[in-house]
Amino acid sequence: MGDSNNQFLSDGELVEMRRSLLDWYRQQGRTLPWRNEPDIYRVWISEIMLQQTQVKTVMPYYERWLERFPTVQALAAADLQDVLKLWEGLGYYARARNLHHASQQMVNEFGGVFPEDLEKILTLKGIGRTTAGGILSSARNLPLSILDGNVKRVLARLVALDVPTNQAIATLWAMSDQLIDPEHPRDFNQAFMDLGATLCTLKNPDCPRCPWQQFCQASQHHTPTDFPRKALKKKVPTKRLVAAIAYNSRNEVFIQQRPETGLLGGLWEFPNVEGNIEATIKRLFPDAIYKKSLATVFHAYTHFKIEVEPRVYRIKLVEQKEGWVAIADLHNYPFSKAHLKLLIN
Repeated sequence: MGDSNNQFLSDGELVEMRRSLLDWYRQQGRTLPWRNEPDIYRVWISEIMLQQTQVKTVMPYYERWLERFPTVQALAAADLQDVLKLWEGLGYYARARNLHHASQQMVNEFGGVFPEDLEKILTLKGIGRTTAGGILSSARNLPLSILDGNVKRVLARLVALDVPTNQAIATLWAMSDQLIDPEHPRDFNQAFMDLGATLCTLKNPDCPRCPWQQFCQASQHHTPTDFPRKALKKKVPTKRLVAAIAYNSRNEVFIQQRPETGLLGGLWEFPNVEGNIEATIKRLFPDAIYKKSLATVFHAYTHFKIEVEPRVYRIKLVEQKEGWVAIADLHNYPFSKAHLKLLIN
């Protein structure tokens, strides 16, 4: 595989691989609502939602989003809390904040029109090279390569890459650049992602049905699941939190908002600390009466896990209104998944 011109594939291999992948895609490609979509705004939304999230999870969110925010202008004019609420449960909330911020960039800097120039797109919050390539190849059929998780896995197996993919990003980009079909970039990139999502899966890859099996070094050596090489796993720490669910005689509970920057920025939660919650609840409500503890809630994020013990408090004297929300209105506020679990605990 390859020749002397720093190509990992020969010209003949390139022609055959492009042809075979596109033939497979025409017969086996997935039908998705954002495919062959000319509205670049809709393609952008799908690309962001699909980052680190499976298609089946994204589908209902995508449809609800476009009903609520059908245009860049509608999204830019929306309150961030409404945006976060619509995103609730999809995870990686920075994506929602970035979408909102980028839509306002478009209104303020590009006249409310999604830019179609690569350099301008890359100035938008939350858009990197692979997202930009995905948007422009899909919506405008431009010959820009991509390097999402599925593509990385396919490429690592093609050449039996002997290091973890995060240690060979430049090499993988060069491979993706070389492979892309300049005549049919939209279909090629979609096919490339489908190949990784449906056949060249992390576990149990279906090599016999793969159009690239004859070119794949990992398959030829009968070791596809040895690739991509795994990076050394860091031990995932567990944070142990105690949350205060404080309620009053008006059928209200007390919640607070996280800062808009940082993890879970802008979301709402019950007061919580690592360790003893008593000092926090007494500072907020000197007359708080402890009632009971509820079942501990567990949730895993990408880089850490949390255990949350919810404790229920009765608050007698309530003068301030800020932070108190009627129990019936809690569904209007965007919560993280962990605190959503507390709501139904």
